[in-house]
This record gives sequence, C-alpha cells and structure tokens, in this order.
Amino acid sequence: MTVPFLDLRVADAAATGAVRAALAEVVESRQLVLGPHVERFERAMAAYCGVPHAVGVASGTDALVLALAALGAGPGTAVVTTPFSFFATASAIVRVGARPLFADIDPATLNLDPAAVEATLAGAQATVVGLLPAHLFGRLAPMGVLRPLAARHGLWMLEDAAQAIGARADGTAAGAFGRAGCLSFYPTKNLGGLGDGGMVLTADPELAARIRRDRHQGQRAAYVHETIGLCSRLDALQAAALGAKLPHLDTWNAERRTIAGWYGSGLAERGLAGRPGAPLVAPAPAGAAHVFHAYVVRARERDRLRAHLEAAGVGTQVYYARPLHLQPALAHLGPRPGALPEAERAAAEVLALPIYPGLTHAQVDTVVEAIASYY
Repeated sequence: MTVPFLDLRVADAAATGAVRAALAEVVESRQLVLGPHVERFERAMAAYCGVPHAVGVASGTDALVLALAALGAGPGTAVVTTPFSFFATASAIVRVGARPLFADIDPATLNLDPAAVEATLAGAQATVVGLLPAHLFGRLAPMGVLRPLAARHGLWMLEDAAQAIGARADGTAAGAFGRAGCLSFYPTKNLGGLGDGGMVLTADPELAARIRRDRHQGQRAAYVHETIGLCSRLDALQAAALGAKLPHLDTWNAERRTIAGWYGSGLAERGLAGRPGAPLVAPAPAGAAHVFHAYVVRARERDRLRAHLEAAGVGTQVYYARPLHLQPALAHLGPRPGALPEAERAAAEVLALPIYPGLTHAQVDTVVEAIASYY
C-alpha cells in the first residue's frame, strides 16, 4: 500500500460541493477583490478565533509583514523569534527593516524556549520591541509563560499562527493571545484555500485599521494614500472557498488528533518510540492546544529512514532541514553555527509523516510497519 504524504482530494472531500457553490456565487456577483464575500469571511474568522477584528490579506507572509510594520518594527529595532520555523517567520522581520534575534527552542515541543528568550533579551544589543513566537506544526507555543514574559519586558507579542488555526488553550485561540496573530491559508494548511491567502487577527481597532489601509497600498480614501503599504488583498474567490470550509475545521482538527493518536500507539507498541533508546521521539499530545498540522518525529538516521520510506511508497517531508540562522539569506545576521544547538539538532532529526483528514488507520499501520522494517 502506498501512502502519499498529502492527498488534498481526500482531505477536502467533505467541503467540495459547498466550495463549488460558493465560487459560483462569487463569479456570478463579479465582486472579485475585497467586497462582501471577503467581509463575510472576515467576520466568520473573527468570531471563530474570538477577536473583534480579522483582516484578510494575500498571504501568510504578507500578514506578518503588515502586522510587524503596524506594530512599529523597523530600522533600529529588533524582534525576538524562533530559529526553527518556516523562512517567512524571520524574513518578514527583515523585510520591514528590523533585525531578528533568535532564541533557541525546547527540544520536546520544538517551540520557543522561554528560558532561551530571557537569555536572548539579556544579551541583546539592539532595541527589542517585540516577541514573535511560531506555533510550530500546530502546537501552541507556551503562551502562559511567553505572554507575561513579553509584558515584563515591555514587548508586544505577535503570533505566527500559520500552522495552528483552531488550536486553543484556556478558551483562547491561536492568534488571539498577543497584540495580533497571523494566519496562512496556503492550500496545505488545516484550513487551506485554492491558492495563497492570509489574515491578521487583533483586538486592537487602531492596529486593524492600519493593516486594512496598508493592505490596500496605504489608501485611506479613494486615491488618497497615507502610506506606501502593499497590494495585499484577500480575493473574493479565496474568501468564499475558505468560508465554505470553515464549518468543517473543528471536525478536521479532531480527526488529525485521532490520526496522531494512531501513530503514537503504533510506534509505542512496536518499541519505536516512547522508551529510552528508541530510535524515534514522537510528538506528545496536547489536547486542544495541538491541531497536528504536521506529525513530526525526531528520528535516528533520519535521511536513511526517509529514503527507506520513499522506496516503500510512503511519502515524507523534512520541516526544516536548515534552521533560520543558517539560511544563506540570513546568515549575516548571526548567530554562528553551534550557537543554537537545539534548533540545529532538530534540523538534523525531524521527519514529517503523512497526516491529513481521510488518512486511514490501515495507512497509518503501513507507515509504522515501514519504519519498523528499517530499524
């Protein structure tokens, strides 16, 4: 049995009819950029995430750039963030002229380590204005510690919640813990569109107004541009498709947790994880605080295992083979190789296994058996 890493036809099957009907409505209306379809989806997302304001933009990367600029990050300032995330988490800081300061990760969760954040702040030479944690692979970063930490240091907090839509802790949704949160609707996300799309969530009306202005080339009134801004508008077709999928999101996230449970049980039963000396470290469940955008293990002989799985018909991915501080485009910012050992060790060990709504128990067993046959 082959097991693809991702099969969007299976994952999206429950919403296909509703998506097609929603797209037809947009085409018939001919209101394709911003307008009522986008506004309706923004209201739905604001209600779902428990915030007053949700601003649709063209991508998750643009959401970060627009939010950072609106929060005041720019030349002469620095933002503390994780070295182990998608490139945009750090590149967005550089795009607005600020400097990313990397703090190491917790080896158990792969999210920002609060103790490392404190150490980074203590050694900072620049004016630090904000903290940007990423909720990696769908698991909330430790908001109960990071939020008061940011407050003690007088920092705003911006969440990169691109991989964690629907994750919650103590009744608060991913993206609603800080001054603002950013979502991505890239097709592979738990709530994925038919192309690029993103959103900024916030409870701050002034911040929301600035982002609405700046997503539309700084335009406050017709042909009156207060800032340079971007051309970064969520189009109506994406908003309609996403709005049709949103009612399924909690069910899909629950299914991802179930599949993660199958993996955890299967790997433990075969002695592959969950005991000293096992060749894998499996991600621990975290209840509603983890939506398993990706099911990522840490594996001994990761690259050889991946080649073995590929030969067995099992798709995998590596997120991320190089931490951000060692990316060629960011390496001049420092720190040097070896300075963030947990991020660098994770980059050599992480392996993402197939997980998506519609993946069957038999397919999970196939993946587990293929791993067992290697070790």
